[in-house]
Amino acid sequence: MAGKIVIDTERCKGCGLCVAVCPKGSIVICEKSNKKGYFPAQQAKDECTGCALCALVCPDAAIEVCRDNSEKSRAAPEGDGKRKATLVEDKA
Repeated sequence: MAGKIVIDTERCKGCGLCVAVCPKGSIVICEKSNKKGYFPAQQAKDECTGCALCALVCPDAAIEVCRDNSEKSRAAPEGDGKRKATLVEDKA
């Protein structure tokens, strides 16, 4: 599953927690400061898996994680196609 992060650079204070927790090392601290004088985090590589660890540890809630679920959206529904939507997906 591929992922992408969106960092609100004006909200980010550059604490580095997301950099430390990213398993792929795809987040770095920016060399340019934001309007408040902080050096925010930014995505450096396109290796994001969408694990959302960065968003979980962010004390400023400045990170949004987007996941590419294109594999699931291409699958045809089984049966009559009248399955009820649920909040929790069935796990095999």
